[in-house]
Amino acid sequence: MTAIEGLRARQVIDSRGNPTVEAEVYVTGGFMGRAIVPSGASTGTREAIELRDGDNTRFGGKGVTRACANVNGEIATALKGMDIHDLAAIDAAMIKLDGTENKSRLGANALLAVSLACAHAGAAAVGKALFDYLGKGEGITLPVP
Repeated sequence: MTAIEGLRARQVIDSRGNPTVEAEVYVTGGFMGRAIVPSGASTGTREAIELRDGDNTRFGGKGVTRACANVNGEIATALKGMDIHDLAAIDAAMIKLDGTENKSRLGANALLAVSLACAHAGAAAVGKALFDYLGKGEGITLPVP
């Protein structure tokens, strides 16, 4: 089993100049996955909730240091030791840990960054590109009608 050894998150600036979450996941064997999850240009009423700091003196309240702290603390503790190749179990554990319907307690931005970083780490651990890892080797040929 390739287990999660640790997680690390930091606030970075996206292409629009807004703060966003970057997560790194470290697994046995020395492999690592990294993901940055910038916000969409628009958000729907039923979308999961990003966790923003709300401190208007920093980035107009759009900082994500609280979301990063959740990754570095509570989420890292919960996921440590989990099998990196069981992405469904990792996502389920984070959703259960958050405990809200809209992912507002830990932040959808934190959960998504970790989820995508886990997928990258899993792909790295088996030496595959992300698309091939997620596609489970089923090929890249498009169906023809």
